Formats: sequence, structure tokens, C-alpha cells
Amino acid sequence: MPDHARDACLLTDLVRIPSVSQSEADASAFFVDWMRKNGFSAHVDGVGNAVGVRGDGEREILLLGHIDTVPGEIPVREDGGRLFGRGTVDAKGPLCAFAAAAARVEPPSGWRVTVVGAVEEEIASSRGARHVVQTRRGSPPTFCVIGEPSRWDRITLGYKGRLVLNAAIRAPMAHTAGEGSLPAEIGVDLWNVVVSWCVGENQRRDATREFDRMSPTLQKIASTDDGTHGRVTLTVGYRLPVGDDPDDVAQRLEAQVVRALDRHHGLEATYDWIGGEIAHRSSKSTPLVRASLRAIRENGGTPRFVVKSGTSDMNVVAPHWPDTPIVAYGPGDSALDHTPDEHLELEEYHRAIAILRTMLSGLMTLPSCHPAVSAVTS
Repeated sequence: MPDHARDACLLTDLVRIPSVSQSEADASAFFVDWMRKNGFSAHVDGVGNAVGVRGDGEREILLLGHIDTVPGEIPVREDGGRLFGRGTVDAKGPLCAFAAAAARVEPPSGWRVTVVGAVEEEIASSRGARHVVQTRRGSPPTFCVIGEPSRWDRITLGYKGRLVLNAAIRAPMAHTAGEGSLPAEIGVDLWNVVVSWCVGENQRRDATREFDRMSPTLQKIASTDDGTHGRVTLTVGYRLPVGDDPDDVAQRLEAQVVRALDRHHGLEATYDWIGGEIAHRSSKSTPLVRASLRAIRENGGTPRFVVKSGTSDMNVVAPHWPDTPIVAYGPGDSALDHTPDEHLELEEYHRAIAILRTMLSGLMTLPSCHPAVSAVTS
């Protein structure tokens, strides 16, 4: 089978296997089987990650993608050179591009390439990436590429951090014509206080670019009542800029939450903070970035850099590997993430595979005395 056809079949077959977070076993088993048939030593690890390795050297290029998706079935079909289906963009396209590229690169002596399809990236646990960090016990990779859509000619240098507030409020019902606040209104009031605080923080910092701003999102709000008391629950997500520690932000925000709730009488409230991740932005001056730029140019592109307001497994692993050059790369338009129209241009997918092959080959020609290599492997 020609390479392009084989690569397209890999992506189509993997997308056809549902793999919503915490239900990735079938997809991981398929991906491991494919890697074994294509020159990898492969296995499913202790948390369900699909792991494949080529080569056995001490110097390692880790291609860390994720195999899980958000919920929402999209019929898998090809139409006009585009493959539709849940996960085509986020992020089975990048993951399959990793595997297809690595399968056609023979690591020289002293090098190995590891492909990981991590589980639970789409939920706050990030269980797969955390397991990768924990099992290495202080042995970071020489280089790391995170599999996320950036378009074939762009390199992602950073992601904002994250913090999530879950709150539940129970309060007596008030008459709609009276002066008291309904439980649902108390929830909205809490949201407005949070937004106002974030606006003030951004103004104080003179933060004009989105990547530098603290950005709140009302992810969920729901209200019920039993005739005498009402209950409102809400989930608020915060995207944090570089330099903001989630624990510190939670402490400062908690004062605002308490102040908002104290304006109302007779209520009971519980709240907690989850999903804290530190923002990360990589340097442009690393051999990994240079190899990526060169690979895009050699394959007909004009490379660009991008930073993103979401989070990825880069946020999980980068704090543990401060000396490891790291970027994110992969085919696909991230604006299609989690949408009912999610699809990937197959031509872009094939371009990304070619770029990854060139990138891997370039990195594995670096001598062991290169600072970016010796600093990690010494």
C-alpha cells in the first residue's frame, strides 16, 4: 500500500474507534497493534496510554499526543479531501502524523523516538501525561513535541494556564416581586463579581494581548428549587497568563467569592478549585524550534509561531522538564476543536507527516556534545 494511503487508513481507522476520555481502551489497543506492525516496540502502559518506541539510544525525542476526545459523535466520512469525525483535529490527526512519520525514520545509534497516545487529556485529570512524568523518575526526554493542531506551517510555543471553580449554593426562595434575590440570581451575581475582578486584574497589569490576560468563562450554570429553597450550581473556568500560580489565584479569588456570597442572607454554599495548571511559553532559541522551522521551509511552507489561550499536556510536562526544549505541532485548524463540524484536510495531514520526518531526521543528526543534547543526557 502506498504511504499516503496507509497514513490515511491509520487516521480513518483510529477516528472510527470512539475514545471519549476514560474510555480509550479500544483505541489504545488498535494504535499499539498498528505501531507493532510498523516497526515499533509497543505496549499499553499502566494507565492506558498507547506507547511505541523506535530505537534504543539514551537520547530521546518524545512525541506526546493524546488519544482521547470530547463527547459528541460525528459520522466518519471523507468528502472533498476532508476527513470528518470526532478527533480528526483534536487530536488523532496530530497523533497519527507522529506515528506515521516516526515509522519512516530509522533512529541512528544513540537515539530513540517515542510516540505516546495519552489518555484523559480532555479532562482535568490529564492522567496519561502525568503518568509519563511519574514513570520517568527524573529522566526527561532530550526533546518533546506535543501533538495538538497548529496547522501544518505553524509551531505552538505556549499555552495559558488553567483554574476551575465549582460552586453550589442553596438559598431560600424569594418572591419574584420582592426585594430578595432568587438563587439563580445569586449565581449570576457571583459570576459578575468574578468577571469584574478579572477585568480589574487585566487593567492593573495593562494586559492587552489575550495570551497575557486572565480570562474567565462560565462553563455551566443550572438552577432548581423545591418550592421553599433553590439550588444553583456553576462551573467557572479561568485561563491564566504566564507567571500566575493557580494556587495563588485561587486564594485571591476566594476572597472575592466570599465577599459576593456575604451580600446575601440565609444561604449555604460550597465551592472548590480543581484543574490548576501553570501557563508555559517556550523559547524560540532552541535546536527543536530551529529544526521545526527548517523542516517547514524545506517542505514548501513559511513558518509562523503561535501561542494559545487553551491548555494542553505541555502545561503538565513542561514544569517537570525545565531543560527539555518543547513545542506543540500538528495538522488541523484548532478552531474546529470540539465542534460538530470537526474535520481535517488530508493534504494538510500528509504535509505535516513530511515535516515531522524532516524534523526528526534533523534533530537526530545533532552530535552528543551539542548543549541541548548533553545537558539532558549527561
